[in-house]
Amino acid sequence: MENRTFQVEGMSCAACARTIEKVSRKVEGVKEANVNFATEKLTVSFDPSKMKINHLKKDIERAGYKILEEESIGEKEKKKENEIRGLKRRFIISAVFTVPLLVVAMGPMITSAIDPMMHPREFAVIQLLLVLPVMVVGRKYFIGGFRSLFKRSPNMDSLIAIGTSAAFLYSLFSVFKILQSGIYRHMYFESAGVILTLITLGKYFENLAKGRTSESIKKLMGLAPKTANVIKNEREIRIPIDEVKVSDVLVVRPGEKIPVDGEVIEGMTSVDESMLTGESIPVEKTPGSKIIGASINKNGSVKYRATRVGKDTALSQIIKLVEEAQGSKAPIAKLADVIAGYFVPVVLALGILASIGWYISGQSAVFAITIFISVLVIACPCALGLATPTAIMVGTGKGAEYGVLIKSGEALEVAHKIQTVVFDKTGTITEGKPKVTDIIPLGTAKEDYLLQIAASAESASEHPLGEAIVKEAKNRNIPLEDAKSFAAIPGCGIEVSIDDNEVLLGNIKLISSRKISQKNIETEWQQLSSEGKTPMYIAINGKLMGIIAVADVVKENSRKAVKKLHSLGIEVVMITGDNKNTAQAISRQVGIDRVFAEVLPKDKASEVKKLQGENKKVAMVGDGINDAPALAQADVGIAIGSGTDVAMESADIVLMKSDLMDVVTAIDLSKKTIKNIKENLFWAFGYNSLGIPVAMGVLFIFGGPLLNPMIAALAMSFSSVSVLLNALRLKRFKPAYS
Repeated sequence: MENRTFQVEGMSCAACARTIEKVSRKVEGVKEANVNFATEKLTVSFDPSKMKINHLKKDIERAGYKILEEESIGEKEKKKENEIRGLKRRFIISAVFTVPLLVVAMGPMITSAIDPMMHPREFAVIQLLLVLPVMVVGRKYFIGGFRSLFKRSPNMDSLIAIGTSAAFLYSLFSVFKILQSGIYRHMYFESAGVILTLITLGKYFENLAKGRTSESIKKLMGLAPKTANVIKNEREIRIPIDEVKVSDVLVVRPGEKIPVDGEVIEGMTSVDESMLTGESIPVEKTPGSKIIGASINKNGSVKYRATRVGKDTALSQIIKLVEEAQGSKAPIAKLADVIAGYFVPVVLALGILASIGWYISGQSAVFAITIFISVLVIACPCALGLATPTAIMVGTGKGAEYGVLIKSGEALEVAHKIQTVVFDKTGTITEGKPKVTDIIPLGTAKEDYLLQIAASAESASEHPLGEAIVKEAKNRNIPLEDAKSFAAIPGCGIEVSIDDNEVLLGNIKLISSRKISQKNIETEWQQLSSEGKTPMYIAINGKLMGIIAVADVVKENSRKAVKKLHSLGIEVVMITGDNKNTAQAISRQVGIDRVFAEVLPKDKASEVKKLQGENKKVAMVGDGINDAPALAQADVGIAIGSGTDVAMESADIVLMKSDLMDVVTAIDLSKKTIKNIKENLFWAFGYNSLGIPVAMGVLFIFGGPLLNPMIAALAMSFSSVSVLLNALRLKRFKPAYS
């Protein structure tokens, strides 16, 4: 199966989206088709051996819509800006003619400037001349609306077209009668004009608000510099960023943006990566360090070799990921989609039945037409179609702003139901890089001396614990001695010769085997072991000199993140291949509820499955290749940004920083987004549930007012805009740690 996303032109409401989905699913070879009304995108899952893209395009065009050729992000933005400008121009022209039309029509109530009883012909002709430009400017509603109606897939434009056409044609008939008889008759020109003007104003505000929902994408796009300084033939030249190729050597000076991804080959600097990762502290870069395009070089000049350019850069991948997430559907949208599919035909039927019912009951034709127009105009499938995708667009965009990349609407929805979070230990809860935590000398020995001997002994070792000791000595600027006769003793430690002294560095087995007493330091050994550290004895010439302890230290925010998850009522589990003592020690430090220790990499997924068997929604957080199956098994897989590409591919959510507080951010953002979607759906459903009966004249039965079609148009426009404005409230979201 292959997935493709297409830009669709011609949609006016959620009913259009439903029609396109139906048409697409009927095309041979198409397995699934989803339309996002907010982003105007169609995503199709199909068998490329059976489905031809041309067939899909033709079928969608026959339904009255159009699949556009793939455009760059800049071209899309330009087209959207032109559309907004066009709506503004249409509104201004409509308003210029509608305001005097309304003054003339309502004039007799205010002034006797034009008395319809005294001058019925002039009164009628002036209104007709004023409404005609409004009808011409709003012709898109009639073209699209009637075309969809004739193709038996009516949409919101169909309702507007039928309602305003009914008002216009009835009024035109009245003008004909007035010109014939010279006797005043009721007209609806002002209703037709005001409805079209208000609908256009609503569409203008709707498109403005839609633009704001995708501001995060615009911000990300704006991060990339337009040019790069490249070394060519030993000369530095400035070229457009699109011309940079892999392996080109680039120069970046202080304050400049880094053009593309690469690896430092010369110089030292610190780089601000906050715009991509959310991490506010600049990251030190030296030869060999990876750097990300669009980050800002702070204080040093560097030369680096380009490793990823164009669509392969980290920034481009993030933009693609966020765009895909914003175009995806959440399961919660299904109910609204189903309703939108039947909405317009049902509203048409209700409008016809209500107007006929009132006419039969003895009301006038004018009354019946008023009811018919009001029902058609107040109904708004737009609000239903916008309720979910707009909130998802803002939510995923806001996540990207803080370095939390949510890959789909489904992941965003499921995350708010999480009951258990499973953390991998190494590299997730802990740094994944062992560090020297304790140096305990015996007798007259000094700390730096013990560290010098231990580091000198381990300088030839490739063991991670040995590397940690050597690194600590370098950090303290302690010079190393030459080590000779290096011998690794499997499962015990090492034996080396330094300055003709026999040095032993290892565990209790090594010291015991050499009959070296450890009586004076047993308590410290046990204490360090109970804290999850790995203590190593140092003995010189058969005499115990002290202990050096190494541990994979807990990340700064791990305990805080676990505490925050507990406050949200979420159980926290740790899974690790380490022994039980070390695992329990780490769990005590961090405050974890349950520990699965000594778990083989291949068994991590089955442990997640067992938790799911307890009827729990489970999130798995990991960073390594061996976490990928567990990430895929979990209801929500969360990969931390310092991890492997495989882990990130398997995950539903990617945390650009290695900060576990972002797990809290992801869940909190999910809860707030789903709450926002439910609010949107409530108002969209509530609006239609109340508005349509009022338009049908239910209040009038009990002595209440009759809904004016112009008020109905204003209410319909406001419903879509209110849903969008509610979604935009999510832009105020801030992480728990900010």
